[in-house]
Amino acid sequence: MNHPIPSFTPDQTYDLRIDGMSCASCVGRVEKALAAVPGVGAASVNLATETARVQSAQALDAAVLVAAVRQAGYEAAELHALPDVGSAADTSAATPHAVSAARAWLRGENAGLPVVLAALLSLPLLLPMFAMGDTSHPAWLPSPALQWLLATPVQFLLGARFYRAGWKALKARAGNMDLLVALGTSAAYGLSVYLLLTSGPHATPHLYFEASAVVITLVLLGKWLEARARRQTASAIRALQQLRPESARVRRAGQDVDVPIDAVRPGDIVVVRPGERIAVDGTVVEGASQVDEALITGESLPVPRHPGDRVTGGAINGDGLLLVRTTAVGAESTLARIIRLVEDAQAAKAPVQHLVDRVSAVFVPVVVVLAALTFGGWLLAGAGAEAAIINAVAVLVIACPCALGLATPAAIMAGTGVAARHGILIKDAQALETAHQVDTVVFDKTGTLTQGRPVLAALVPVAGVSEAELLAWAAAVQRGSEHALARAVLDAAGERQVAIPAAQAASALPGRGLAATVAGRELVLGSSRLMGERGIGLGDLAAQADRLEASGHTISWLADGGAGRLLGLLAFADLPKPTAQVAVARLQRRGIATVMLTGDNAGSAASVARAVGIDDVRAQLLPADKTAAVAALRAGGAVVAMVGDGINDAPALAAADVGVAMSTGTDVAMHAAGITLMRGDPALVLDAIDISRRTFGKIRQNLFWAFVYNLAGIPLAAFGLLNPVLAGAAMALSSVSVVGNALLLRRWRPTKEEEEGAS
Repeated sequence: MNHPIPSFTPDQTYDLRIDGMSCASCVGRVEKALAAVPGVGAASVNLATETARVQSAQALDAAVLVAAVRQAGYEAAELHALPDVGSAADTSAATPHAVSAARAWLRGENAGLPVVLAALLSLPLLLPMFAMGDTSHPAWLPSPALQWLLATPVQFLLGARFYRAGWKALKARAGNMDLLVALGTSAAYGLSVYLLLTSGPHATPHLYFEASAVVITLVLLGKWLEARARRQTASAIRALQQLRPESARVRRAGQDVDVPIDAVRPGDIVVVRPGERIAVDGTVVEGASQVDEALITGESLPVPRHPGDRVTGGAINGDGLLLVRTTAVGAESTLARIIRLVEDAQAAKAPVQHLVDRVSAVFVPVVVVLAALTFGGWLLAGAGAEAAIINAVAVLVIACPCALGLATPAAIMAGTGVAARHGILIKDAQALETAHQVDTVVFDKTGTLTQGRPVLAALVPVAGVSEAELLAWAAAVQRGSEHALARAVLDAAGERQVAIPAAQAASALPGRGLAATVAGRELVLGSSRLMGERGIGLGDLAAQADRLEASGHTISWLADGGAGRLLGLLAFADLPKPTAQVAVARLQRRGIATVMLTGDNAGSAASVARAVGIDDVRAQLLPADKTAAVAALRAGGAVVAMVGDGINDAPALAAADVGVAMSTGTDVAMHAAGITLMRGDPALVLDAIDISRRTFGKIRQNLFWAFVYNLAGIPLAAFGLLNPVLAGAAMALSSVSVVGNALLLRRWRPTKEEEEGAS
C-alpha cells in the first residue's frame, strides 16, 4: 500500500536538527536513542539533511528528545520550520544554542580554511616518501623534530573533532567513523613519537607522521567536498524558497500600499504589476496577462490568466496588470505546501535504507576486531610491531562507513529535487522507491484523462430556429447559474460573439433544470425528464439524442414551456486532455498496462477510452468499486499506480502501490497520494515513473560501490597492500563519489523534452 498503517497514530511530529553525525553508524545510534524515549512511536534520521523526524501518538517535550540525542553523543535542537537546507548558517539558524563559530571552524565541514591549513602542514611530511632508500637525510627534508611540530597541530587541533566525536561514541558504547579515524591516526602518531624518542640523537628513524596528518587532512577535505555536494542536492528547495516574496502591494481604501507578506490576509486585493512575482495564492478579479509558473508546475511556457482564473504565489506575471483576491498566504499557500512536501520526501527514509542500517549497526565493532586481528596476524608473521600497527591503521581508515550512510539519502534528495523542478512532487521516499516497479497504471476519467469541465459540443435546433438563436436563449436562461454546463454555454456564446438577451423570473428546477422568461417566452432548459413532465415531445431529435448519449455526450433540452414546443438540444462533452493520448501511448510503449476506472456511464467511458487508446475500461463504479478493482489488480501480481483527482478517488489512491494525484483536483486526493502532478498533465505519470527508476538506479549503484569499496579495501589493507595515506584518500573519495553520482540525477529531463531533443 501507499502508506502502510503504523502501529500507532502519529498525531505529533517533531523535527530535529542533528549535529555531529559522520556515517551510517551515527544514524543508527541517534535513531536508537530517540526510539528509546517513552512515547516515541517512530524515529527516522537522515544523514544527508542532518535531520531527524520523530512521530508520537502523544505530546512530547522536545527538550527530552534533544537530551536523548545529546546523551548519545550528538548535538540537537528542535526545528519549528526546516531551514534553508545547505546554507552556511543552517546550524546557527536552527539551533538556539548552536556551537560556537570556533568549533564550527575547527570541524572544517562548512569552511575550507581548516582544510587548507591541514594541507599546508601535511605536505612537507610527504617529502620523506620521495627520499626512500636515501640514508643521508638530505637537507631539504624536514627533520624528525620538525615533522613532529608539523603533525601535532593537525592531529590534536584540526583533528580534535574526531577525538570529541569518538569519545562520545565510546561513552555511548558504540562506534562511528570518527572513532575509527581517531584510533587509526593516533596509532600512527603514537608509533612515530615512540620511534622518535627511542632513536639515537643522530639517527633518522622512519616516522609515520605523514600517515596520521595526511589521513586527517584527506578526511577533512572529503567532508568539506561532501558538504558542498550535499548543498547542491538541496538546490531545489533553495530555488523554491527564493520564490517567496517578502512584501505585497495591497489595495486598501483605493490606495496601493506595500506591506510585509505576513500582513496580507485572505480577501485582500493584491496588485501585481507587469514583470513582478505574484505574492499570494488567489483569483484574478481584474486584468489579463501571461503568467510564468515554470518553477512551480514545471510548465515551460507562460499560461494565460483572466478574471476568474487562479494564480499561484511565486509565479511571475507577464505584461499585464492583475488584481488578485487573496485566497491563501504563508504556510497555507501552494508554494509553502510544495516546499513542505519536498522537505518531507528528502527527510524520509527509503525502505532499502533499512538494510544499510542493519549493516552499519555492527559495522564499526567488526572493523575494530578486524584491525586487531590484522595487528596480531602481522606480529605472529614476524613482521614486527611497526608494520603491524601501520597495516592495522590502514584497515581502520579505509573501513569508515561514510559512503554507506550517504548512498540512499543523497540519491533521494537529488531525485525528488529534480522532479519538483519539473512539476512532480514526491511526498515520501517509499513512493519514490515503489514507483520504479509499476507495471500497471489505473486512470480515473473525469479531470484526469479529460479536462474536467464540459464544453458545448453540438447544437441541434428544430426547424425554424437557428443555432445562434438556440444558443442565445440557452445562455440567457443560464446567465446567473454556476453550474458547469451553464459555464460551457456562456463560454460558447462568448466565443461565437452571440448577443445574450435579458432574462426575467429565472428560477432553478431542482434535479431537472432551469426556467426563465426571455423575450416574452417562458423557456425551460433541462433533462428529458423535465420535457416529459411538461408534456413536450422530443420528435425527430430523440434518435439523434440517443446517438449522442451513446457516444458519451450529456444532453440538455430547451423548450418554450408556455407554448409546449421544443426548440432544440444542446450536447456537452468532457474532452480528453491534449496530452492524454500521447501519455497513454508512451506508457504502453514502455510495457506498462493502462486501465480506466470511472463512475460515469459506459458510453462516455468508452468514448474517452477510444480517444486516448485504453482498452481495459470499467464504468459506473462507486468509490468502493474502484478500490476493489485496484485491490484485484494487485492480488493478480500487478504493481499498480492509481491516478486520480477527486474525493471519490482517494480510497483507490490509498489502496494502490503508488497513488498519483492531480494538483488540479481535491486536497483529499493529494493527501491520499504519494505523488502529486502539479500541472495535472497525464504525460507526467510516465515521467514520475521514470525519475523513480533513475533514482532507484542511483541508489543501487551507490550501495553497490559503497559495499564493494569496503569489502575490497579492508582485505587489501589487512594484507599490507594499502598504506594509510592511500586508504585515507580512498575513504574520502568514496563519500564524494557517492554524492557526485547522485548529483548526476540533476541532468534528468522529462520524456517529452528528451524526445524533442532527439528529434
